[in-house]
Amino acid sequence: MDFKIELVPLAVADVDRSVEFYGTKVGWNVDFDHHVTPELRFVQVTPPGSACSVCFGTGLGMMADGSTQFIQAVVDDADQALAYLKERGVECEGVDDQAWGRFVYFQDPDGNRWALQQMVTPG
Repeated sequence: MDFKIELVPLAVADVDRSVEFYGTKVGWNVDFDHHVTPELRFVQVTPPGSACSVCFGTGLGMMADGSTQFIQAVVDDADQALAYLKERGVECEGVDDQAWGRFVYFQDPDGNRWALQQMVTPG
């Protein structure tokens, strides 16, 4: 049996600001941005090449208000990921070299944190 993670919710205070951050600033695809009812808005964004998306909105009830997530994604090259984010004006830290990977960190305006990991082979 396969277990495939395909959607991770985020809590955000301002949905429009988050659509702008993830869709325009970070450059991820905005798959859906739908007002189901006046009380329910569902937004789904997907990083390029990812089988897993993130969602946020209003009236979803998936995350407690004010809560945050820490999500890790894998990239081919941490230096390229850092350059990509900096070119887009995303505040991020430099590459953090560890024995188990090379990492670039950033966060969205609501404090949801991301780690982009380049896998390394010990040796």
